[in-house]
Amino acid sequence: MEILVCIKQVPGTSKVEVDEKTGVLKRDGVDSKMNPYDLYALETALRIRETSSGNIGVISMGPPQAMEVIKEAYMMGVDRGALISDRKFAGADVLATSYTISQGIRKMGNVDLIICGKQTTDGDTAQVGPEIAEYLGLPHVANVLKILEVKDKSIVVEMDMPNTIEVAEVNFPCLITVEKDIFQPRLPSYKMKLKTRDKKIETICLNDFEDRDENKYGLNGSPTQVERIFPPDANTDRETWTGSSEEISDRLIKKIKELKFV
Repeated sequence: MEILVCIKQVPGTSKVEVDEKTGVLKRDGVDSKMNPYDLYALETALRIRETSSGNIGVISMGPPQAMEVIKEAYMMGVDRGALISDRKFAGADVLATSYTISQGIRKMGNVDLIICGKQTTDGDTAQVGPEIAEYLGLPHVANVLKILEVKDKSIVVEMDMPNTIEVAEVNFPCLITVEKDIFQPRLPSYKMKLKTRDKKIETICLNDFEDRDENKYGLNGSPTQVERIFPPDANTDRETWTGSSEEISDRLIKKIKELKFV
């Protein structure tokens, strides 16, 4: 079985500058980490391989520094990795991002199962996975809670719907997005770090795609137009009150009303 996991490098801090002209995050030089939800997707792939054999690849989209999350995936036992990186992809919204990743997946070759984390911590849309599947013309299931069975030609999963828990069997090739806590992610291995430190990471750019129309990528291919984006003001004001429990309770009620919380 050929499994592909979509992973992303996200800011490791909330102190990220915003480009006021384009409305996108300035990621260069910012402390980063692997998107936490993608760790669950990686662990799911590794568990499936343990019972069904096969190969696991990862694909990510971002600047050259995003190779670090692919190296981390190698330390967890992934077989191959590719980074989609081109300045023409910068500023992509959800739609352009999904289309770009779908083109990168086509470049990597045929896969049986694509696994994505539920969402990313820097976007929280939970839309990229299903949109990738739509661009690839694949059946897909989101909000997967459990892998019930992996068959030769299909996978049986339990998914979390708004009001019910449902079971679905999906034929390969397909895409699933997994919830957190589907499995406990393993830690990267120091031995694997030494073993894979020179392991190749494929780089994919626009010229490698089947579709090289620049109007479909980055800001040019993003129908979402951000009117204004800015970091929230940090409020560090604090007050210390002393007195009896009755006095503090009365003061707290007055403060809540003053701030119009009630």
